[in-house]
Amino acid sequence: MKIEAQRLSISLLYGLGAIFVLLAVSSLVISLILRFSDLTEQSLHTVVTMISFFSLFIGGLIGGGKGKKKGWLLGSMTGMIYTGIVFLVQYLGYDELFTLKQMVYHICYILAAAMGGILGVNLFSGRSREA
Repeated sequence: MKIEAQRLSISLLYGLGAIFVLLAVSSLVISLILRFSDLTEQSLHTVVTMISFFSLFIGGLIGGGKGKKKGWLLGSMTGMIYTGIVFLVQYLGYDELFTLKQMVYHICYILAAAMGGILGVNLFSGRSREA
């Protein structure tokens, strides 16, 4: 039981690490684009949203692949922990709660991470497929 919990924890850390690395790199690229072009933040809103969904999906995929089972749980927990971190930064740093729009986004982020976790288990579980 202890080994199982340890494996799940490590899977969650890999998934969260992947999310934050992807978001940091994409933030750097977007900030450089904004700095050296005449684009505005509003014109890149859709791109930023798609990058967020992609990052959460990949984080769930990596977490599920690393955990080898319970992909829906690993992906969902990865998304929930990410949402909790964002909420804490927003609440403690800016003294603001989530708006209804942000709640909908974060619920969808959790679902994207869960789908990634399910796919990760199926892609990387290492089980042989019998025809």
